Amino acid sequence: MRAFREAIEKLDLDAAEALLAPDVVFTSPVVFKPYAGKAITAAILRAVSGVFQDFRYEREINDVNGRDHALVFAARVGDREISGCDFIHVDEDGLIDEFTVMVRPLSAAQALAAAMGEQFERIAEEARTRSV
Repeated sequence: MRAFREAIEKLDLDAAEALLAPDVVFTSPVVFKPYAGKAITAAILRAVSGVFQDFRYEREINDVNGRDHALVFAARVGDREISGCDFIHVDEDGLIDEFTVMVRPLSAAQALAAAMGEQFERIAEEARTRSV
């Protein structure tokens, strides 16, 4: 998971996107229904990179088989400190096929939901144009 972590930390979102499986499923911390597909997941990653401030991974946890990873992070959304974890599963080709994000506290999750909600039309449009 080193390649994904480094891509995100460097804001190299093209490199991060290249590590996503075509059928990746992204589960948001603030939306009930998961998002399926590389285009929408990449668009969400691009949007959240503009919403999070002072983003940093603080810890990485990997399973012994190398297919499940947890990347613990901290950031700010506006004036709210947020902590969270990216739970990532990779397929047999080493591509990310499941990406689940959890965040806390509730007030920061609400700030994240509001900030990402403002980006939703742009996210949807980017996903449409990338999937064509």
